[in-house]
Amino acid sequence: MLNKFKEIFGKTDDVLRKYPMVLLMALLGAISLICFARRNFDSVETNFVFVKFTMVCCLGISLMFALKMLSQRIGGAILLEVFGVLFLIFFYFLLPEKKIDFTEKYAFLIIPTFILSHLLVSFIAFFGEKRELNFWQYNKNLFINTFLTGVFTGVLTGGVMLAILAVDKLFDFNFNDRYYAETFYFLAIFGSCFIFLLFNEKGLKFLEKDDNYPIILKFFTQYILIPLLIIYAVILYFYSAKILINWELPRGWVSYLILAYSVVGILALLLVHPLKQDSTKSWVKVFSKIFYYTLIPLIVLLFTAIFTRILEYGYTEPRYFVLILAIWLTSVVLYFIFSGKATIKFVPISLFAFGLFSLIMPYLNNFSVAKRSQKTELKKVLNDSKLLENGKIDFHKKVSDTVADEVSNKFDFLAKRNEKEFLFTLLSTNDQKILAKSIEKKDYWGIQGELRKRFTQVETTKKFPQGERFEIVTENKFHSISGYEYVASLANYKEGDLKFNNDNILISTLQQNGQLLLTITLNGQQKWEVTPFIKQYMAKYKNQSGQISVPEISVENDLGNYHLKIVFGNLIRENFQKEQIYYNDAYLLIRRK
Repeated sequence: MLNKFKEIFGKTDDVLRKYPMVLLMALLGAISLICFARRNFDSVETNFVFVKFTMVCCLGISLMFALKMLSQRIGGAILLEVFGVLFLIFFYFLLPEKKIDFTEKYAFLIIPTFILSHLLVSFIAFFGEKRELNFWQYNKNLFINTFLTGVFTGVLTGGVMLAILAVDKLFDFNFNDRYYAETFYFLAIFGSCFIFLLFNEKGLKFLEKDDNYPIILKFFTQYILIPLLIIYAVILYFYSAKILINWELPRGWVSYLILAYSVVGILALLLVHPLKQDSTKSWVKVFSKIFYYTLIPLIVLLFTAIFTRILEYGYTEPRYFVLILAIWLTSVVLYFIFSGKATIKFVPISLFAFGLFSLIMPYLNNFSVAKRSQKTELKKVLNDSKLLENGKIDFHKKVSDTVADEVSNKFDFLAKRNEKEFLFTLLSTNDQKILAKSIEKKDYWGIQGELRKRFTQVETTKKFPQGERFEIVTENKFHSISGYEYVASLANYKEGDLKFNNDNILISTLQQNGQLLLTITLNGQQKWEVTPFIKQYMAKYKNQSGQISVPEISVENDLGNYHLKIVFGNLIRENFQKEQIYYNDAYLLIRRK
């Protein structure tokens, strides 16, 4: 037992000495997230720094590990780590200072950067090296260690949290609930990182050493991945036949299925790569030859689906990345079909190169392309609909609801990407003032709602536009209760009652045919139907979508010996498969007459 403890502490000491920067990133990330949790996840401006810092530290875990692998190959660990820290500082300042500026566009910076940092781990120590089998063994071990880390971390986290719960309940400590969250964050970030590094032992030399092929990988590939590929292929080829028979354009969603088929197939090929040299494993050679040829017609279908969407709606960041993946997939297929000495290192290296191109290439990066495209699309919509008068939008012209929605959506898209000056060139001075207020407040839903509301002659062409949502929110989050004796929340009631002064007030909230039915009953006799007020109020905004702000949404009524007032925090109308009206927040104020 003593020897076992010595072995464990010896490995722990090795991890601390070999990977100090990786562990530091994990520790700082865990502490930062715990600090954010201690502030009840309130994303006010002063707390947003913890969110940013956590994301950057988590990015630093994979980046520092990649640089450590490289330093174990070429040396210069300190210089590489300094470079890594400088990059993380640079990335931190790329992110917005304020939470209100953290729009969707930053997701298309953060997520690709995280993916690129993990791709870097896969090949950076083998760049220029002709060690095909070592490269495969290295990534195979990383793959297995990642899986084992997930299992061990899950068991450890669950066990520790259960132990805390047991101590709390058995000894009446009455721990604060935040201890469970903090334990989870610490073990999920720092704990998982430490366990992963323990599995990697001595680092690069251990990870790349030649070893027997794991039978579990062969089983996983032969009996799980390849059957999945066959299912995907059958679906996709039947769908291709349907398109040809009906002579119709493919649906945009098919591009995701083709990419999934391609990624699963390439993963399967990588997992069984060493078996290609084994003459007894003929199925591997057959699979390797056939797979890339099966992709050729699907790539044609993929590009057709992508450009169908792009030509109709223009580029956005998601469409740009799907196109980049399609081009990368094409390059992989051509490389493995025509290259006489193909190396599997081409897969992660080429994907990393395309990903880096999409983020940093001037003029052609995803942000620049998306903004230019949506500007062009906006001008095209305005010109085709003849909405421009002397270069400015005339909101008094007759327009269909689809065009009004499209114009307001594109204004919202460009406003989130700081294209205020361009948008102002399309608006009159008065309209600029209205838009400027929403931009200054960073109220992007308000921008969309305000632009939509400016159109005075909107022709309804669709009854239930897919995905349309309209929300009215109150500007004032504090409501005076002066003159009232009781306050009750309506947000949590489906049916509940309030008892006071020997009286009973029953509150009933339910949905019926898309209508919100809100009824307040006093002592089972007198009723106040609030539904007519809600219907009339929402009818004033019949053709609007997006979000608008109003000073207050309230209604008052006498009921028996009481005067009641309902103050709504918001009212929401959604049109998906059917129209639905509801609210998230409301209060009932009560006083005697």
